[in-house]
Amino acid sequence: MSLINQKFNELRKKGKFALMPFLMAGDPSLDITYNILLKLQEKGADFIELGIPYSDPLADGPIIQLSASRALKSGTSIAQVLKLLKTLKGKLNIPVILFTYFNPLLSFGFKRFCEIASDVGAAGIIIPDLPLEETTQFSQIANNFNLDLILLIAPTTPLERMKMISSRTRGFTYLVSVTGVTGERNNLENRVENLIGKLKEISSTPIAVGFGISTPEHIIKVRNWGADGVIIGSAFVKRISESKYSQIVNELGEFCSEMRSAADKILD
Repeated sequence: MSLINQKFNELRKKGKFALMPFLMAGDPSLDITYNILLKLQEKGADFIELGIPYSDPLADGPIIQLSASRALKSGTSIAQVLKLLKTLKGKLNIPVILFTYFNPLLSFGFKRFCEIASDVGAAGIIIPDLPLEETTQFSQIANNFNLDLILLIAPTTPLERMKMISSRTRGFTYLVSVTGVTGERNNLENRVENLIGKLKEISSTPIAVGFGISTPEHIIKVRNWGADGVIIGSAFVKRISESKYSQIVNELGEFCSEMRSAADKILD
């Protein structure tokens, strides 16, 4: 059983809802990323989705695009992100899921990446621009190194394709809550509830909802709709850019505590 499966099983037994912050490695520096990761663990994150910066992040909105640009300007590379995780072994004990695009992985060498990522403690990979038709080969390579290749389902995904994706994803299904790119939203579309219901009917794989989740109210709504967790990206990344350098770690810790409280709220 993978680290991600183990964690979701543990949370399910405790009746807990999974909280998964996203941040971009190297924004504004790898040293700050190191401290943020430990702070998020301390403040109740169950998983971390850690972005590896790329110059053409097609699935990301302006907030995360700017974060990737800042990280690249600070010199962040795949090798440095993997080295960062190595320094956190034994300290960061929640599953880390690496998020990046296919071109940098292809340049680095996918098998080599998986081997090193597994060795430094990563639990999974998300590659938003990897076509479903190409996933079998790469999922097998990842699986050989005890990494889950996590696939995304969009609101526009037809039912038959949803069935294919949910049968091939590992760890959990990443349900995109909106059509378009990442970014904060004021409201969640009610059709997400229907999508969660459909996924529950066709698969027992945990469902985490991302893209646009940014408030305690969003978390409570998604939990009420039957999802198993939420991924919060732009709301965390935005606070990095808006905080004073010396206060970034504590600001993100406080926001994580707020989101944790919402995830733990007793539902009526």
